[in-house]
Amino acid sequence: MVACASCGKGNGSTTAPSTPTTKTDTFTGTVQVGGSAMNNFSVNAAGQVIVTLTAAGPPASVTMGVGIGSPGDVCGVLPGGSVTTPASSTAQLSGVLTPGTYCVTVFDVGNQTAAISYTVTVAHP
Repeated sequence: MVACASCGKGNGSTTAPSTPTTKTDTFTGTVQVGGSAMNNFSVNAAGQVIVTLTAAGPPASVTMGVGIGSPGDVCGVLPGGSVTTPASSTAQLSGVLTPGTYCVTVFDVGNQTAAISYTVTVAHP
């Protein structure tokens, strides 16, 4: 049995926690052989960030590197913040970030023989 010393003694009002609005940024570009492409985005409130490489090619089966990190001359990928993956409709990276400016990078993992066009989405608060 659970005792509740303060049950029924409130003022009757409660405040529901607010849920940050999710924004989805879509970035497109080209990665040259041995290269990378970086796109910056801003997180306005702490919360879940989801990265999806939705298209890459030709060929459509090419495997690319995708990472998330801190912007600078290059995207400084966060520890555990990258993956090697083909394009998919399923998210490849996710995690919780605090407010700030971040970058998403798409890069050659050593298997490109020509420039690759890509589309990557970042859903974030």
